[in-house]
Amino acid sequence: MSQFNIHSIQSAPAGAQALLQGSLKKYGFIPNLHGGLAEAPVALEAYIELTALFDRSSLSPTERQVVLLAVSAENHCTYCVAAHSTIAKHMVKADPAVVDAIRNLQPLPDPKLDALANFTRNVVKNRGVVRGQAFDKFISAGYSRAQVLEVVLGVTFKTLSNYSNHLIDTPLDSAFQAEAWEVPGQCASNRCASRDEPG
Repeated sequence: MSQFNIHSIQSAPAGAQALLQGSLKKYGFIPNLHGGLAEAPVALEAYIELTALFDRSSLSPTERQVVLLAVSAENHCTYCVAAHSTIAKHMVKADPAVVDAIRNLQPLPDPKLDALANFTRNVVKNRGVVRGQAFDKFISAGYSRAQVLEVVLGVTFKTLSNYSNHLIDTPLDSAFQAEAWEVPGQCASNRCASRDEPG
């Protein structure tokens, strides 16, 4: 059982109430992730600000979703994989085959996006120590050294939500339910003992 509340605007600490108002205005509802992060207003503010900064990167909307999905799948975050699958397919209009490949831990049908997803996974798995062939493949696919650091920004921002969701045990919003996800080869519950979750 979670030790955290999913806050509404009314129940949230004072420092988070205006931030949740902004979430409601932007999305039409308050994502449970935001309601959970509201327990620590500074964490919610950081998440919102990092989201805005990553959106200003030179990566395209589809590329940004590839990064966020790859991080979330690598971190076994069922909440964020579902959320970003929804955003990628229905808001960004990314190729569903690209999204499904990341969800299924398979090679992406687009070679450049596959290089992006693989580099992102390597950053997560190797704690940023990505050199040699793994680094060179990313650059040779057409990405810049600036985009190496933009991927790190995406990993940073998504790790905040992935880890928070694991700890909060964030319930999946109905808006993301159609894209509910489980780690391939693991149990069907987002309450696995190995803890896949959120974010």
